[in-house]
Amino acid sequence: MPARSFDRSQPWTARRRSGDERVCAAIASRHARTFSLAGRLLPRHKRRAAFAIYATCRVADDLVDQEGPYADGGRRALERFRAAAFRALEAPSDDPILRELATAVSRFSISTSALTELFDGVALDLDHRQPADWPELARYCQAVAGSVGEMTAAVLGTDPPQPANAARVVYLARQLGVAMQLTNILRDIGEDANRGRCYLPADELADFGFGPSDVLNGTAIAGGARWAAFMATQVARARALYAEAMPGIALLAPDAEACGRACAEGYARILDAVEAAGYDTFTRRVSASRLTLLRVAWRAWRGTAGPELDSADLGSP
Repeated sequence: MPARSFDRSQPWTARRRSGDERVCAAIASRHARTFSLAGRLLPRHKRRAAFAIYATCRVADDLVDQEGPYADGGRRALERFRAAAFRALEAPSDDPILRELATAVSRFSISTSALTELFDGVALDLDHRQPADWPELARYCQAVAGSVGEMTAAVLGTDPPQPANAARVVYLARQLGVAMQLTNILRDIGEDANRGRCYLPADELADFGFGPSDVLNGTAIAGGARWAAFMATQVARARALYAEAMPGIALLAPDAEACGRACAEGYARILDAVEAAGYDTFTRRVSASRLTLLRVAWRAWRGTAGPELDSADLGSP
């Protein structure tokens, strides 16, 4: 099969932007099935911006976790990427992800303070400390995911676009970000333990007879009913956060409501998978099935006034 190439009839800048868009979409597709699928329900200009935000977050995470092609030195690498991101907001960048991010920030007036908060939050993992309690964990989740919710809310827009409406959507989008980050934590307990990290609240673990070492060495699962009871409280907390955030979906712009609903409901299904696995996320990585996500996306699109959807949009990128 011949190699794919840009349409030479397009101006060079248009071809490059198309390539930048594909880079970000590929990162979302590879690492965030729920978000990638939900993003297909957005009109293209909003989808590009949402994927640019995600790709930026993913690169930052990879640098801290020392994974992926960008990782080359932890703290220094994150500092360089952070500096490059903010430079890209002021002058042309040679990084396709940061070019897309700069376009998104400019087009949708994305808060640069939220971007700063994101980088500050990601940097916390360089000197990881187990949260003492839920308020401390919630602050971390706000930094690394509430910030993303705020930036994404600027892209999705509100209906009507009034300041009070926008402020309400930002608050609820940040709560949704916290719900999704807590879901990630419950899904990734084993992976995080392998990196020497435990994000579960120390005081609540202790209430059920567990210490951090029980999580880090994977023996907590042997606690049987005690571990299940502890995890049930965390799943219930995450579901309460989703329930709090869901009214914000109806406040989104009509062309973004289906995406918001599919993303929130699809991600919440991961909690069902955690329960179905007997709360064992030490030895396996659980996820909502692709069929489940397709059903969620289809119902979200059918139930809201989203953009025209071609059947190919629910396939692979």
